[in-house]
Order: sequence, then C-alpha cells, then structure tokens
Amino acid sequence: MIEILHADAHLAVVDKPAGLMVHDSALARGEHDFLADRLREQFQRQVLLVHRLDRATSGCLLLAFDRETAGALGRAVMAGELHKDYLAVCRGWPEPAFTIDHPLDGGPGKPLKKPAVTRFERLATCELELPSAGFPTSRYALLRASPVTGRFRQIRRHLKHASHHLIGDTSHGDGRHNRHFRMLGIHRMLLHAQRLRFVHPASGAPMQVEAPPDAELVRALALFPVAPRAPDESAAG
Repeated sequence: MIEILHADAHLAVVDKPAGLMVHDSALARGEHDFLADRLREQFQRQVLLVHRLDRATSGCLLLAFDRETAGALGRAVMAGELHKDYLAVCRGWPEPAFTIDHPLDGGPGKPLKKPAVTRFERLATCELELPSAGFPTSRYALLRASPVTGRFRQIRRHLKHASHHLIGDTSHGDGRHNRHFRMLGIHRMLLHAQRLRFVHPASGAPMQVEAPPDAELVRALALFPVAPRAPDESAAG
C-alpha cells in the first residue's frame, strides 16, 4: 500500500517510494508496475497526477480526483504557486545558500532549452574517512533544494552543473562517491520530496504536507551532525 499523507474529496498527497515509476513513458523500458496504477486501485477512483517525480526520488506527490481540481492545481503549478522542498545529499561543501540559474532542455527528444532556476540551502555538512581524488577524506553536504521551475531532472542536473553531484544519481552523479555510499549500505538516490505547500483549490486553505524519510534515507541523514528542522506541527495531513 502507498502511504497517504493527506486525502480529502478533491485531492491527495501520497508518499512515493524510491524506485517506483510514476507512470508509463518512453523511459519505462519494459516496466509494468507504476504508481499511478497502484493509486487507482488503492483509491478505487480516477487519479490525475498534478506533477511528477523521477523513479529514484521519494516523497510528496500531489494528485487530484476530478478534472476541475486538476485544472486548478495545474494553473497553480504554472503560476509558481506549488512550492516544493526537497532534501538532497551532494558531494562537496557548497555555499550556505546559493541559486543555480541554468537553462535545461526537456530531456530525450526535447532539445529546446528553457529557463531553469533552483534555490539551495545547506543544512549540514560531514567529512568521511573515505579517500577520493588524492584526498584522504570525502566531504558531503545535506541540502534543501527548492526548484522555482520544473524542468526534466532539474535538481540533479543543476547539482551536476555546479560540480556538487547528487549522491546515488547514476545518470548525472559521480560514480566514485556513489560507491562510497553503497559501501555504507546506502543504495538509493538521495533526493526526497520532503514538503509541498499550496492553496487548496476548493477551500482556499493553505496546505503544507510533509513526507518522512524512509529507512535508507534516515541512515544517510545520520551521517550529518545536524538534522533537518522538524516538520511544522501545523502541517496539514
């Protein structure tokens, strides 16, 4: 069963597991198990996805139960009124706060580049006794990533552009550092959609929904001396 973080008559926010594709696409490569299909069976009604998460990403996914709600939420996304905050672990120690403004294409078959902006906040750092590139240790940072736009694999590609590769990313990451974390028993990509904030299209109420980290992500977070701030007790759901 998929964990439901919030549900009402109009919409739901669910906790997508890492490793599960959201829906069928050209990237599916023979996959037959999709989150959208599981949710239709679980809710026993139509579900309309408002946004997407990569297969390897976990956390908050927003969906609507009717076309009117889906349309309203879609307009909110286009207007930048759906706010998404992710937890990410990257190589190196970036600045305490930084913004990456770097155009990105739309992925395979979509070469046109469009503006892409992600804001980052460094939450914690650690230095592990794992040799890398001639150094006796390796440095890592725990980030909060808040995409302003919604391009294909935006956070992952922006971190690569900044040479602060996302840990566990086999497409855009750094293989040496990915192997370090596999040696520690952490095999997933360390990107988690921690929080969604939006206005409920039916009630007008401000919504904030958070997804807890899974066991493997908890193991990664334990490497950092300072954990992310606790969820807001007023969060909906």
